[in-house]
Amino acid sequence: MIAPASPTSRTASPVLVLAAILTTQLMLVLDMTIVNVALPDMQRALGFTPTGLSWVLNAYTLAFGGLLLLGARTGDLLGRRRVLVAGISLFTVASLVGGFAGSDVTLLAARAAQGIGAAFAAPSALALLMGRFPEGRERARALGYFSAVSIGGSALGLIAGGMLTQWVSWRWVMFVNVPIGIGLVLLARAVLTETRRHPGRFDLTGAFTSTIGMTALVYGFVEAAEYGWSAPRTVAAFTVGALLLVAFVLTELRAPSPITPLRLVADRTRAAALVGRLLLMAAMTGLFFFLTQFLQDVLGYSPLATGVAFLPITVMLLVFSQVSARLMERLGTRGLMVGGLTVTTVALVLLSRLTADSSYPQILVSLVLFGIGNGLAFVPLTAAGLQGVDPRDAGAASGLVNAAQQIGGALGLAVLVTVAESAARAAGPVGSTAAEIAQHAFVVGAQQAFLVGAGLTAATVVLLGVLVRPARPAPTVLELEPEVALAAEPAPVA
Repeated sequence: MIAPASPTSRTASPVLVLAAILTTQLMLVLDMTIVNVALPDMQRALGFTPTGLSWVLNAYTLAFGGLLLLGARTGDLLGRRRVLVAGISLFTVASLVGGFAGSDVTLLAARAAQGIGAAFAAPSALALLMGRFPEGRERARALGYFSAVSIGGSALGLIAGGMLTQWVSWRWVMFVNVPIGIGLVLLARAVLTETRRHPGRFDLTGAFTSTIGMTALVYGFVEAAEYGWSAPRTVAAFTVGALLLVAFVLTELRAPSPITPLRLVADRTRAAALVGRLLLMAAMTGLFFFLTQFLQDVLGYSPLATGVAFLPITVMLLVFSQVSARLMERLGTRGLMVGGLTVTTVALVLLSRLTADSSYPQILVSLVLFGIGNGLAFVPLTAAGLQGVDPRDAGAASGLVNAAQQIGGALGLAVLVTVAESAARAAGPVGSTAAEIAQHAFVVGAQQAFLVGAGLTAATVVLLGVLVRPARPAPTVLELEPEVALAAEPAPVA
């Protein structure tokens, strides 16, 4: 459980405390969406291969998701304000380096460092909010603002990314974090009070084996797309990944303070919800990756128009997540999850039928359906993932839900990029110019990626329908334990 705030933590204005926490969340959410619209410009400027471009997203999400639980534990042991400031500082420096990047390697290193900073800042921000605002109406209002920033920040990131890329340069999707980060560090040190430290140990072995193991698996898929499944580097990556993940499980079974208590996945409903979240985020990340390039490289949209084109997803997600939260009180979780993900599957199937001659109204139908489906599914999916969690495991369970979300996006994108590259090569050259041939190859690959994404969400429907037990209506977001309330927020568009 998160310890209550110390008396001195209530001396600063609650408005300023909330401003520091919400701005931290906004910066982290923005960075998950602002980069998407800039991807084509990054590819042209730094010479990314189609498969290598996916690492601009994966480097961030893997570091963020893989170290999220360690970040939460570090805040408990060292003090949450200290860890928050350190995380924001690293994030800010990495953003500055990324903005000046002259090569793809430098940009990817900066993105990974941003993810590490985010992994330490995000859980401390939520913990500080819970400690400063007592349970009841005051905390409910604070969480309401937190939800609005989480969802609205996604839309703002898409539009801001388009504006900065089109009007200035893609580099400003990185530079924009620098003044925000500097201001946040100063504000946090001025208005946030340090929390007391708790005794315990760091599970560094668990953090290392899980993060590097998942990174190796993702690298294996990306290399398979470019060099083939039997290439030595592909085989080596999968071997290292598998060995490290086995070592992670063995470590968690014996660690006195495991970063991921394995008892959390013993319940079949919770395990199914976590796997379902991972698969859904895989499909969602693939949609944004391929559709961003389709709108700009095939339909000729500007970066700003591309950002605006994605707004229907955010609007539908915002509206139908609220609808879902109300329906969940009466209907429970399973029906909403299955129904919502079925709608999401239909949206992806429709996207798999896009051609170079498709128009935006065809895409709009899929975006609206995708937003509706995800809006209906996300809150009950998270509630099922937290169902029956012991209070002593609340923080770890929340981190596990968010880690599944981040890692699912990275691993799923690697798989879908591999699928797209294989389909593009198998299609053969079509067209009279190099540009036409490349465009045809991309469209064929994107079609197959959308179709496989639909398969992932369809598999999630079956998994949840079979394994999730019918239960009493799930608690609403504000009825959950304070430490896990954030996890029930709709996922930011990524």
